[in-house]
Amino acid sequence: MSLTLLVTMLVCFAFSISIAVAIGGSAVLGIALFDSRQMILVPKEIFTAIDKFPLAAVPFFILAGNLMENGGISRRLVNFAKSLIGGVQGGLPMTCVLTCMIFAAVSGSSVATTFAIGAILIPALIRHGYPVGFSAALQATSAELGVVIPPSIPLILYGVSAEVSIGELFIAGFGPGLLIGCALMLFVHLWCRFKGLGKNDGDGRAPLLTATREAGWALLMPVIILGGIYGGVFTPTEASVVAVFYALIVGLGVHRELKLAQLVAVFRKSVISSAVIMFIIANAGLFAFLITRAGIPDAIGVWLAEVLQSPAWFLLGVNAALFLIGMFIETSAAIIVLAPILVPVAIHFGVDPVHFGLIMVVNLAMGMITPPFGVNLFAACTVARISLDRIVGHLVPFVLVITACLMLITYVPSISLALRDLVYAPAATLAPSAPATFSPQ
Repeated sequence: MSLTLLVTMLVCFAFSISIAVAIGGSAVLGIALFDSRQMILVPKEIFTAIDKFPLAAVPFFILAGNLMENGGISRRLVNFAKSLIGGVQGGLPMTCVLTCMIFAAVSGSSVATTFAIGAILIPALIRHGYPVGFSAALQATSAELGVVIPPSIPLILYGVSAEVSIGELFIAGFGPGLLIGCALMLFVHLWCRFKGLGKNDGDGRAPLLTATREAGWALLMPVIILGGIYGGVFTPTEASVVAVFYALIVGLGVHRELKLAQLVAVFRKSVISSAVIMFIIANAGLFAFLITRAGIPDAIGVWLAEVLQSPAWFLLGVNAALFLIGMFIETSAAIIVLAPILVPVAIHFGVDPVHFGLIMVVNLAMGMITPPFGVNLFAACTVARISLDRIVGHLVPFVLVITACLMLITYVPSISLALRDLVYAPAATLAPSAPATFSPQ
């Protein structure tokens, strides 16, 4: 059955059949060919895959991001970020990165971040003389922070698939997110100085106090959401609902830029995006059940343990494999399929599952900005109204920057775990059986 699953899935990929249909179709065919009496497993496992309370956060965070885009919150965040760093050379592309970092602290979705922030900043970058391909590539790359900085939909999916605390994953995501964001801002600043661009990026920049006052409600949103989660007021799933209501109240009643007539379109867009993700999750759940039942995770674990004799080599091999997988398989599907396979092996090598989750998410998130299936690329190209070939060349340095950050995140666990250990130190003392944290020494 295992060979049938793999061959069928690869054939579907070759014919450009959607990821969800390819995964689900190969699973159904495998059951039908080898034991048609077990077809009852198809609806059962599909339902089981999505019958998990934490997954309710996915559609709500998507809806919150779309409400922010239409309610004026995104524009005010851009103005605030520009008032902070827009005065230096290259301040406008740095503003793009910083705004995406702030927006990511609420939306949890890189695609939502691409559309919401890109619709404002890509035209602004082009007006200030930046190449259109560079502008789109920068936006697509910066939006990747939407799946690293909490709340993050892929981190939720990893937590559900690997049975790891979502709260711990969220708090651990701050270190890697800040590292990548700062590295990108430093790179674009140096690039602009080298190219002689961005000398007039401060034109039209609002005073800091004015921009802060206008963005006050927008800046309060991540404080409420993340403060509520870590203060024990509500769970990450409940926080997604709070984010929706907050975006509605601010958009309709405070800024008054979100109109009742727009809500139908906003809800429709959110439902479609949520349905696509849930469909992938459902089919990936069925596929993961079959490969687990076939003993593939155990076999891979034994093989990795024999071939890769140390944690350092294991993490290097996993990173190389995930990078290639992320180029062809959507991030959510890859996490749901691979997490149950790789996490037990990571624990065997002494790698903390929270640390490993950040490695997986950061690595697979690069698939969002690498051809041929980079969803952020297509979103940025749509906003910039250019073809994909005009953006690819500008992506190489951004991918190299994130790869360097990924290596630091991989081999310096404290980047992910220092804040987690500080916040959850009392819980850690009560769980002496927790897996040891990998250290390169």
